[in-house]
Amino acid sequence: MASFKTPALKNPSLSLSSKPRLPSAFSVSFRDNLRFSRSSSRPQRRFLIITASAASISGKPTVLVAEKLGEAGLTLLKEFANVDCSYSLSPEELCTKISLCDALIVRSGTKVSREVFESAGGRLQVVGRAGVGIDNVDLAAATEHGCLVVNAPTANTVAAAEHGIALLAAMARNVAQADASMKAGKWQRNKYVGVSLVGKTLAVLGFGKVGSEVARRAKGLGMHVIAHDPYASADRARAIGVELVNFEEAISTADFISLHMPLTAATNKMLNDETFAKMKKGVRIVNVARGGVIDEEALVRALDAGIVAQAALDVFTEEPPKQDSKLVQHERVTVTPHLGASTIEAQEGVAIEIAEAVVGALKGELAATAVNAPMVPAEVLTELKPYVELAEKLGRLAVQLVAGVSGVKNVKVSYASSRAPDDLDTRLLRAMITKGLIEPISSVYVNLVNADYTAKQRGLRITEERIVIDGSSECPLESIQVQIANVESKFASAISESGEIKVEGQVKDGIPHLTKVGSFEVDVSLEGSIILCRQVDQPGLIGKVGSILGQENVNVSFMSVGRIAPRKQAVMAIGVDDQPSKESLQRIGEVPAIEEFVFLKL
Repeated sequence: MASFKTPALKNPSLSLSSKPRLPSAFSVSFRDNLRFSRSSSRPQRRFLIITASAASISGKPTVLVAEKLGEAGLTLLKEFANVDCSYSLSPEELCTKISLCDALIVRSGTKVSREVFESAGGRLQVVGRAGVGIDNVDLAAATEHGCLVVNAPTANTVAAAEHGIALLAAMARNVAQADASMKAGKWQRNKYVGVSLVGKTLAVLGFGKVGSEVARRAKGLGMHVIAHDPYASADRARAIGVELVNFEEAISTADFISLHMPLTAATNKMLNDETFAKMKKGVRIVNVARGGVIDEEALVRALDAGIVAQAALDVFTEEPPKQDSKLVQHERVTVTPHLGASTIEAQEGVAIEIAEAVVGALKGELAATAVNAPMVPAEVLTELKPYVELAEKLGRLAVQLVAGVSGVKNVKVSYASSRAPDDLDTRLLRAMITKGLIEPISSVYVNLVNADYTAKQRGLRITEERIVIDGSSECPLESIQVQIANVESKFASAISESGEIKVEGQVKDGIPHLTKVGSFEVDVSLEGSIILCRQVDQPGLIGKVGSILGQENVNVSFMSVGRIAPRKQAVMAIGVDDQPSKESLQRIGEVPAIEEFVFLKL
């Protein structure tokens, strides 16, 4: 946790090398409405500047605890602040109370809406979510109103892992069904014959904190454990005795599958009709992660068809699920009402973790668990705005080009600029590249506060290089290049001569452009999405691909071809406004002159 000491307030001329700190007697407020990513489904982030904090001037701050919190956490809060424990508030009551509070702590049952932040009148400095998910907090409104949002992501790890193992064993031995049968007065020993766990293969999808703890426990039960996670450390997996494999191998060879990935655009309905069809017949599935990662209707079909023998679910797309849910009522499905973190120990741990984060924020400290935007000087922001968008999109492009199971561990970023290194503060750009690399497959919200911490936690090493070029210092950057080393690529042409995945971009007329892929020069605006094709350079090829996309009413915004020499190999970059269907992409791949292609979402 970084402590920000109170400096004397001055108004010097700020440059890219300015690195101001957040004073403890001041909070943050909205200034600029930069949107990081046009295509991202995540809330828009906004940057903040310093304003005076009423709480620091008036004395002890007031913390409103709107849902039950462990006593240890309340004790920590009371040592620093006035604590108001008011549970089961209606939205109207919360809006009335909030104008008298400097901090608010909630769990998942209280919706912290835009109306709450508007009703606070600028006094609310921090919202603490006692748990991981922040679906019930309006992040965009929080940032606009200068309110920091923090969560407690680590304290319930063991509880969630234990619940996953409990469901795994209960499902394998039909515990819930046999219990219900006996309570109905029946004695059906032959009906509820189970399966053993020893010697069976468990695929852990998502090898983070919870996934790795599940793997440890499954190994203790005599299971063979494999895992899939693009950011998993091979060394850490080997230390536990886990084999890292690709997604296809994981789902096709497993006897049991345990889900531990976040719900993102990439993981939404990851288990669907198509993936169920690739699984071993009789597979058993456990989900203590997020309900939306499974297409629930497809799971019912897979259960009825015998592809999936059983499922054990703690989470659902809609919570609580409908009483007549076919999935919940299915005889071969074991369900619990989102109990993953529901142990006495986990609740106390979460209470302490969130109390420490909230108190730290009220003191002017910024925790690594902050999930919305930090302070950035307005002058720096204005100058870097288009490069911020370029940096994130290059990160998103680069990570989508990675294939294989080794994971992203070494990233090199090169900045070409005519400015002296001391006049180029790249913290924000590095944070945005980290954001682009990590957020597409993670539930973590990456910003200037937590970017380096988040990268370190995932074993991601980012090095930076500054290349000084001749030119005017009016423009902060000529180009940004991102290289990922020691990985395979879904698009072989993205591999440079030195063996790394390489993408490079520039800002042209205020718009981010992709200008290089591997060793091929291209020029395509980073808007919408991109199709990259390696082809044999020949007449009519652009027309063929354009015709396929046009037949599906997919608009082409830009098209660029970079080639080695006429009639030799070339890379075509196509910007599209909409996502083409799988059939259209397959037809593009079947064009004889196209040797490989990849679709990349921005």
